[in-house]
Amino acid sequence: MPYRRLALAILSFSALQTQAASATTILFVGNSFTFGEPAGAAPAVKNYKPATVTDLNGSGIGGVPALFKAFTQEAGLDYEVSLETAPGMGVDYHYTRKYATIVKPFDVVVLQSYSTLDAHHPGSPATLVKYSGLLAKAFHEQNPKVDIRLDATWSRADQTYKPNGAWYGKPIAQMALDVRAGYDEAARASDLIKGVIPVGQAWNRAIAAGIADPNPYDGLEAGKINLWAPDNYHASTYGYYLEALTIFGRITGRDPRSLGADEHVAKDIGIAPGIAAALQRVAAEQLAQD
Repeated sequence: MPYRRLALAILSFSALQTQAASATTILFVGNSFTFGEPAGAAPAVKNYKPATVTDLNGSGIGGVPALFKAFTQEAGLDYEVSLETAPGMGVDYHYTRKYATIVKPFDVVVLQSYSTLDAHHPGSPATLVKYSGLLAKAFHEQNPKVDIRLDATWSRADQTYKPNGAWYGKPIAQMALDVRAGYDEAARASDLIKGVIPVGQAWNRAIAAGIADPNPYDGLEAGKINLWAPDNYHASTYGYYLEALTIFGRITGRDPRSLGADEHVAKDIGIAPGIAAALQRVAAEQLAQD
């Protein structure tokens, strides 16, 4: 009997080791557009289940990575999720200041940079191109099979509708398209970057479909949601939910609609089933087109 118990213990331990080894490790590198700022507008996102992910800065943030983690659990997938974020920073900051913290052998890495591509030169992709390439090289050296993706973010209403905005006078969709073009340039510049996640274009699609309001400055249209937070810069809970859905679909290859209108993340953060289903459809359609 002692021998049998020992054998069973060894088998159980081996099974646990195999299970742990099978988890796909993913790192999210970004800023407030990844960690879910502002907390006052979307506390349910920034503070969402931080114990389910590993914040490499020790800040106890859940954010979009925790939404992604929850989606993978609902889908029966095994992902070990980490994040390293800093407010108002681009990928250059993470390379120059957080290299030792983040450069480890991850299976998947999602990089998200400054919202205007360059804080000092809005619309210029030069910094993004340079430092996403350097980070891709560093991660590739840690794991030659790493899957590196870039998260192309949304149009900022404050940059579009305010006279001092870099996209003032242009259609609300244009900034997201310009941001996407910058990320595309970065992906083309490095053979180690696999592709771009079309988050900003998913926002554009939600607006074009009449699900989301196009201009938060003139009041919320009846029956529509606001993808922006009250600062008209960051995302609302709806906006971060759509971001997480788009990332989930691209990284896992699963159709976001497979989560279903009654999935528990939407319930947890206060999104009605009908809206959840509509945003899942938007993410799925954008990914299919992309």
